[in-house]
Amino acid sequence: MMTHAQAPATPPTPDDPYLWLEDVTGDKALAWVKEQDAHSSAELEARPEFKALHERLLQIYNSHDRIPYVAKRGDWLYNFWQDEKNPRGLWRRTTMDEYRKADPAWETVLDIDALDKAENTNWVYKGSNCLYPGYDRCLVSLSHGGADAVEVREFDMKTKSFVKDGFVLPESKGDADWRDRDTLYIARDFGPGSMTTSGYPRIVKEWKRGTPMEDAKTVSEGKESDVGMQVSVVDEPGRKYEILNRDITFWESEKTLRVGDKWVPVEIPRDARMATADGWLFIDLKTEWKVGGSAYPAGALIATNLDDFLAGKRAFDVIFKPTPRTALQGYSVTKGTLLLDILDNVRSRVVEVRRDAGKWRETDVPVPPNAHIGVSALDRDTSDDYWTTVTGFTEPTTLYLARPGGAREKVKSLPAQFDAKGLVTAQYEATSKDGTKVPYFVVMREGTKMDGKNPTILYGYGGYEISMLPSYSGTIGSAWLERGGVWVLSNIRGGGEFGPTWHTQALREGRHRTHDDFIAVAEDLERRGLSSPKHLGIMGGSQGGLLVGATFTQRPELFKAVVCQVPLLDMKRFNKLLAGASWQGEYGNPDVPGDWAFISKYSPYQNVVKGRKYPRVFFYTSTRDDRVHPGHARKMVAKMEAQGHDVLYYENTEGGHAAGTTPAQQAYMWALTYTFLWNELR
Repeated sequence: MMTHAQAPATPPTPDDPYLWLEDVTGDKALAWVKEQDAHSSAELEARPEFKALHERLLQIYNSHDRIPYVAKRGDWLYNFWQDEKNPRGLWRRTTMDEYRKADPAWETVLDIDALDKAENTNWVYKGSNCLYPGYDRCLVSLSHGGADAVEVREFDMKTKSFVKDGFVLPESKGDADWRDRDTLYIARDFGPGSMTTSGYPRIVKEWKRGTPMEDAKTVSEGKESDVGMQVSVVDEPGRKYEILNRDITFWESEKTLRVGDKWVPVEIPRDARMATADGWLFIDLKTEWKVGGSAYPAGALIATNLDDFLAGKRAFDVIFKPTPRTALQGYSVTKGTLLLDILDNVRSRVVEVRRDAGKWRETDVPVPPNAHIGVSALDRDTSDDYWTTVTGFTEPTTLYLARPGGAREKVKSLPAQFDAKGLVTAQYEATSKDGTKVPYFVVMREGTKMDGKNPTILYGYGGYEISMLPSYSGTIGSAWLERGGVWVLSNIRGGGEFGPTWHTQALREGRHRTHDDFIAVAEDLERRGLSSPKHLGIMGGSQGGLLVGATFTQRPELFKAVVCQVPLLDMKRFNKLLAGASWQGEYGNPDVPGDWAFISKYSPYQNVVKGRKYPRVFFYTSTRDDRVHPGHARKMVAKMEAQGHDVLYYENTEGGHAAGTTPAQQAYMWALTYTFLWNELR
């Protein structure tokens, strides 16, 4: 992605007079934003329920009762924590014995608020990458205002300070990983010609300590038309895996593995995902693969000995084979166990797989019904223990330390953040335009009258093979469910709820299926009497913002209110704005007439018209979003206002592609959002 704000690629034309709003930091555009913010915020803050809701959400976001999730590195468990006293956050650590306590003793490693004050900037912590196996040196990523572009600095974990004359990488999007203590692999903005049209690095270099970065040795180069280049190093006892990914499109990449001093192509399908562990190569297939006289289906997880594979052998073990209603959401590797995270009709299953006598043997792990289960390894080098999170719409999240065979130790639990008494969860199905059955979850009060008068929020995403799953939210519970509102989570095509084919059906010319599915759920809610157009609102962010934008412009009579967050909306120019070109594999290329023929049918910016009655829309974006350009939301608002439509707009100066960078920013944005929805839908 691009490091700095991107100016309009073409001057304003009579058919699009709002291109100046793509100038992120321009005086005219910022003056427009300020005026819009003042109007919208003043209206919503004046609502009698706003103040109480805002205070309630501040308590939730600043609460010390939240679960401090950790990552184990050596003997330490690391956590990043934000609250009222530490809005920018503390990177901190503790021991396992301490972590088991109700109130662990934490040691601060890096205070982002203190750093922010000392350097007079607005740093946002974006993670760390630490040197294996001692973890005494880390690469710390810092972002201005939450943007994706980061500055990377070498950090000494013993002195808890940045290394004087250590590695420092200036602000850019890209990757950096340790090859050894004195060598990094880096993919950055190296100057003119070094970035792709998507704004990601196209060059990977090997940088030696003590040498200028401009003298770093080039390892590999991609094409300007690629999405970008990625580099990663996976360490384990006795073996190191150094992997290059040349991302040709968002869904296709060429993988190369370093063997000695040579880079060897990994000959697997371009759209397959791979991982390495303990001498094994794991391949997660997106489409069917015929190889070595066998056919392996889309959605399968297969494995083989890595050395045998590099020697040319093509015999694979099938570890997971999907069915029409089951899908592999992910997998995690411990010292001797492979953990499968499976969805069965959008309900969680966990399976432990172990290699025994030359075969992979499965054991189903008992899990609570009607909950989403997440699993991740504690320490893949030394232990078979693993973290298990159990969460649901109405049950507070619980964190367990699990062991093979099903034994679990409860470590942390989130206290109730809202009154869930009397709430029930149901799962229904809607029938889409082409006959496909589309599931969705409904959370409501027991005994809810099916009279069409229930204020209801329908949420959706529908893209990038991302599944929408049950989870506990104090925000949704306190701001909506406690008031008597109904919450609906849709599992529409474009997501990954039923494996890769559920996603591929909605790619490019199939994108209309995402919108058809969402509309079908809305119509099914009305048919069941759960809600009606006077009381039904829709909400989505990013791809979900495009979803609700396309839906309300196609079927405005179905909805009363819309919340459209950090959205794509101008699909004629999305590929010219920031990282937009990288998403052409998902949507198509609007500069190709054949692609624009199907994109133009749903692009919200081109399809909103004067004289048609639309639901009221609240648009939200961020000045520091360098992934989805804020110009999408700005231009849509300007156009709709010029056409005489009633819209609201809020743009946070920070936040990146998120709700905000601090608890206070997040609480404020969600208080505005739910104040808007309640007043429109009740």
